[in-house]
Amino acid sequence: MDFMQIAAGTIFLASIILVITGWIDSVLAAMLGILMMIFVGVYSDIDAFKIVDWNVIAILLSIWIISGYFGKSGVPDFLAAIILKLSKGNVAVFVTVLGMLAGYVSMLIDNVVVVLMFAPVVFHACRRFNFPAFAPVMFVGLCANFMGTAMLLGDLPPQMLHSVSGIEFSGFLWHSGRPSSFFILNVSYIITCAYFYWIFSKKYKGVRMDVASMADEKPLDHIKDKPFAIVSCGVFLLTIIAMALRPVFGYTLGFIAMWGAITLILIFEIFKGRFTIETPNVEQVLSELDWRAIFFYVSLFALVGGLEHAGVIKTISNLITPLIKTSLIAGSTLLYWVTAPIVGIVEHDAYILTMLYVIRDLAKETGMNPWPLYWMLLWAGTLGSNLTIAGAPALFVAKSMGEKEDQRKVGLKEFLGMTVPYVVVSLIFCYIPAMLVWVIPFAK
Repeated sequence: MDFMQIAAGTIFLASIILVITGWIDSVLAAMLGILMMIFVGVYSDIDAFKIVDWNVIAILLSIWIISGYFGKSGVPDFLAAIILKLSKGNVAVFVTVLGMLAGYVSMLIDNVVVVLMFAPVVFHACRRFNFPAFAPVMFVGLCANFMGTAMLLGDLPPQMLHSVSGIEFSGFLWHSGRPSSFFILNVSYIITCAYFYWIFSKKYKGVRMDVASMADEKPLDHIKDKPFAIVSCGVFLLTIIAMALRPVFGYTLGFIAMWGAITLILIFEIFKGRFTIETPNVEQVLSELDWRAIFFYVSLFALVGGLEHAGVIKTISNLITPLIKTSLIAGSTLLYWVTAPIVGIVEHDAYILTMLYVIRDLAKETGMNPWPLYWMLLWAGTLGSNLTIAGAPALFVAKSMGEKEDQRKVGLKEFLGMTVPYVVVSLIFCYIPAMLVWVIPFAK
């Protein structure tokens, strides 16, 4: 490795260590890394700006804006009220089904936003029926982080895969003549949730919720303004459909998502007098966005771009090429089971983006099909990140909210007592169908 490669690799690792340890603010650490790369000559300031995939950033911003309105519509509370009644007082059923619902919603909405949307519903039930909130809200966080990679919109890794490979919305349902992310992850998700239903059945044995007291309550009462809910959900749905049909329109996903967000804002600005609830103005909408996360993701693209610009990614690609050339099965297995523990302690977005570029360059040089490796990386990277709060910001939010609600500090043993079984079960039951559908058929 030459000086530039060593410099880029050292700066990148130092930045990620600062992000993980929290010695300084994560955004500041990432931006300092970019400044250092520019200072030592890895790339110019213009190159750093051009490296960022602004299409992905536009998707994130737009979907967060739309999901903010969706969260205020009352629809999540409406769905939770239905689940509460359908559970017939069984806490295990309520917690499991609510968690599963959170996971499916996270296919379209950022997982942190999903936790913020569903946590109040969990707390309402816990307060009303007097049982601790930590385990239920943690389960919501784990599920929300699980299914974000099932579709293109829910989490950053699938959007990064779109950026690197050009995969479209439909590719997450069916790709290369076989079921892809949605179906493979669903197999593991259903089995994992079934396992935790068994765990919750033992944990909440003898605990019942008196849903008879809710006989006079109607789930629709949670939707305070039906026209507001219809508009929010309607524009959300139309935006998703338009993004799924992107090849027909010919526009980028970010442009389509931005049109959806702007349309929603304009409707509520122009017709605000027609709604009975107070609609947020543009300033409020923008103030509620997680700008720290946006700047972090921008910085992440620039940092990884520095590795590529200096040739570090090509060097890594050359190191792993012999193993994958020898055996796709062995190479995919190693990638999967090494990725999972790494992303449990390392912010998984940075690792996944780096390795996506590695796989892309490897495929270009060897002529191999990159998709078995792309999928194994993406799935292991998503599922393994559920191990700690360092790997998944959604878990940090869920843990903090659960501790605050229960008014106690949760120990590491209790925390890992939930995350470790969840990660192990989900990884095993994703690995099996992934190998059968995506690796073995392509192995020579």
